[in-house]
Amino acid sequence: MTSGTQPPQADPGDQRRPREPWQHSAQDPQSAERSAQASEPHAAPRPGPDAAPGPDLQAPPVSAGPPQTGAQSPHDGAPPHLSGAAGPQASAGMQPPQAYTGAQAPQAGAQAGPAGPRVGQSAWWNPAAPSDPWRDPGSRAVIETRPAPGGTPVEPLPERRGGAARAGLGLVIAVAAITALIAGTLGAAVGIWATRGDGGGGITGADPQTERDLSSVAGVVEQIMPSVVTVLTADGGNGSGFIVSDDGYLLTNHHVVVGGGSEPAESLQVLFSDGSVTTAAVIGSDPDSDVAVLQIEGGDHPAMVLADSDKVAVGDPVLAVGAPLGLSSTVTEGIVSAIDRPVLTENNNGEVESVMAAIQTDAAINPGNSGGPLTDIAGQVIGINTAIASTAAEGEAGNIGIGFAIPINQAKRIADEIIATGTASHTVLGAELGESELGVGVTLSTIVAGSPADDAGMEDGDVVTSFDGTTVTENTQLIALIRKLAPGTVVTVVYERDGEEHSAQVTLEAAGD
Repeated sequence: MTSGTQPPQADPGDQRRPREPWQHSAQDPQSAERSAQASEPHAAPRPGPDAAPGPDLQAPPVSAGPPQTGAQSPHDGAPPHLSGAAGPQASAGMQPPQAYTGAQAPQAGAQAGPAGPRVGQSAWWNPAAPSDPWRDPGSRAVIETRPAPGGTPVEPLPERRGGAARAGLGLVIAVAAITALIAGTLGAAVGIWATRGDGGGGITGADPQTERDLSSVAGVVEQIMPSVVTVLTADGGNGSGFIVSDDGYLLTNHHVVVGGGSEPAESLQVLFSDGSVTTAAVIGSDPDSDVAVLQIEGGDHPAMVLADSDKVAVGDPVLAVGAPLGLSSTVTEGIVSAIDRPVLTENNNGEVESVMAAIQTDAAINPGNSGGPLTDIAGQVIGINTAIASTAAEGEAGNIGIGFAIPINQAKRIADEIIATGTASHTVLGAELGESELGVGVTLSTIVAGSPADDAGMEDGDVVTSFDGTTVTENTQLIALIRKLAPGTVVTVVYERDGEEHSAQVTLEAAGD
């Protein structure tokens, strides 16, 4: 059945003349005879043709109701096997009782006694009609059943699939979950707004924390930043530096003051964290240690505190401050990754220029950081940032978490000598080293006469296995450990000779003495 079309309607017949419930349709003359035969065993004797009919009882007219339109779902009106429209043969008036259609049977208005109506009163039923269902209340009603007249076939409704119901249930659950989430988020937002409001109805924010603990990273950086400078080199590049005395001395790297050349510049421009720029004179530099000293005019400069780098331990937190890639006043944080790491640096010609026992850190160090301070968590200087390890090609080096700093104890000693004499001394053991081999020990191929090693009784061919308590495995390491110490330092050297282990106390000296 197409939705929106009108179904066939029953002929309303003559609605002005009410029909008795016992009367049958004129289109079905045999129904009365069948009803009479079916009720004979239980009904009173049928009156003759001359018998007077009893009082006529008229049944109230049956309302057909408004016509139905469109297809109905199983939840709309009668079940699917019941049609609300009569077939073409259906007549107006009352049909013989069929399956339940929702119509209410007429209700009796009065009751009679068990023996029939009282004398002189009219019976409200028809005692002359044995097949009348509204006859004597004391008799049994005989209801005639017959097949419902054929009508227009009802178009079957599509079968509901179980998946649709499950999908509908899933949709309901999803909508409920989303609604709950939105409600919860809205409630949290309202709660935050309510707690942050000032009572005036506006949205307000919390004031930023400006009173920072002096021991915090921000507090430390605030104190040390005026002491850190960006060194502008003659070739248009830059390095970093920091003030170490109130009379204006600054420390930086030798390769910073050299820039792209081979000789140090006489003066350079330095940029402070507040944006001011001034000229610094180059007092001197030492390529072997990669340390240089600058000085700015004036007095009462904010100097940084220098710590004891010999007390640094692996794992200590550190800060690296400088101007990586020209970005002035940059701070990075990390830890001490290793100590006494042997590092070789090269000059612009690719030649080995300095050897150091460096402090290794994972604090980000990039080109431009050179010469800047590496501090402990209190802002005290423990080293000068000087080199990085890189896997990139030349000119493309960048931080990979392996940076190196000159221990400040060594840098300070070199700087003091430069300020005092204009040059720096280098500590030596007094021996030429043999070929470096894999494993523990460094061979002293030749002992210099009158050197510290000779004075300690060491001979050619001795293999040094430990220096000042550190196991020695390669030549660069031994050189770096010697140069780290100041001339006059007494160290314990353990060595092997002819398969036997020996030790000696050696007093180091400055080269050329």
